[in-house]
Amino acid sequence: MPVRIEKIRTICTAPEGINLLVVKVETNQPGLYGLGCATFAYRHLAVKLVVEEYLGPLLRGRDAESIEELWQLMHQNAYWRNGPIVNNAISGVDMALWDIKGKLARMPLYQLFGGKCRPAVPVYRHADGRDVQELCENILRFQEMGIQTIRCQCGGYGGESFGSFPAGVPSGAHRGVYLDSGAYIRNTVKLFEELRNRLGYEIRLVHDVHERIAPSEAVRLARLLEPMDLFFLEDPISAEQTEWLRELRRQSSVPIAEGELFTHPHEWRSLIAEHLIDFIRVHISQIGGITPARKLQIFAEQYGVRTAWHGPGDMSPPAHAANIHIDLAAMNFGVQEWSGIEPPNYVIQELKGPHGALLEVFSGLPEYRDGCVYVNEKPGLGVDIDESKAAKYPCETNVVTWTQTRKKDGSLQTP
Repeated sequence: MPVRIEKIRTICTAPEGINLLVVKVETNQPGLYGLGCATFAYRHLAVKLVVEEYLGPLLRGRDAESIEELWQLMHQNAYWRNGPIVNNAISGVDMALWDIKGKLARMPLYQLFGGKCRPAVPVYRHADGRDVQELCENILRFQEMGIQTIRCQCGGYGGESFGSFPAGVPSGAHRGVYLDSGAYIRNTVKLFEELRNRLGYEIRLVHDVHERIAPSEAVRLARLLEPMDLFFLEDPISAEQTEWLRELRRQSSVPIAEGELFTHPHEWRSLIAEHLIDFIRVHISQIGGITPARKLQIFAEQYGVRTAWHGPGDMSPPAHAANIHIDLAAMNFGVQEWSGIEPPNYVIQELKGPHGALLEVFSGLPEYRDGCVYVNEKPGLGVDIDESKAAKYPCETNVVTWTQTRKKDGSLQTP
């Protein structure tokens, strides 16, 4: 009997205070359903509406195994396409359909992609600190956990706290997170010089610019950081100005990871084909789920570009699992960002509190051990959700403040 979609619904939950949106696709087969991630933490109600009011009616009664057909149908049905709200909605359904496909095959998802290229997935973590001493202490703690690649920041992304007004800001300016790009560049170069002096060159270091400086400043920063032997410099150029990557590549050999904000294939196609980036690091729900992410991974492989998928806290466990399954089967895997979803015995209390609430809501999460993440070998994505527990942690709809970043003259700057 064909497997038909009977119902598509959303589960909104925030067990760690971050809005998560999980899509559940139920079928006409008793007990057969799939879970996917549609998390757009700052616009979750808009995504929820698209899933339940548009995609649900569109797909009800259709063949749940026709993933490519259904992805194209969802992508084209609204006529306008490749926006973050619609893409995240599509992603939730797409991941759930892959989850169902794996359950029908009685295989973990990576097997449907051709099987493992590696037994586990090496990950990188984020270390921060109020000063270089605290940062080094946190880096050493991660090293003790087996982490070999660490992203380093000191005091966030080079801005003041929200609502503060540093010297020189004009009167009447709006509240925000105020940035000083010149000071940020100077401090970052000094920081990495000191890290290399203290830690040596064996450990792989990463830094995230987060698009918060002008393109010409990003070129200068890359040149200054070149002696520090970074594993990669993350998102130095904003998604709207990626033509500057040609100039950055011309002037510096620092490896570049780009794409956290990408939503459309045209944003990455030429960057990969022209060898302007070394790592592609899209947020896979932002581009529409597993189906387009696999196509992107295979395309990047042809040009020697490696993957470093976005893996932050504002992703639900089904999305983290999807990252890991794709990584396991990808020849061009680079490294996987990992937000610290680990069993309590692996948690370093000073760096991140226990994930008790998350582990209460979700089961079957990929497991961290000694610098790598392992899937649990269950069919599909291997992750499940307890909806009664999820209801204990409702989402919030507060105004987002951390994205309200500004230059010292009071004008807005991309966050």
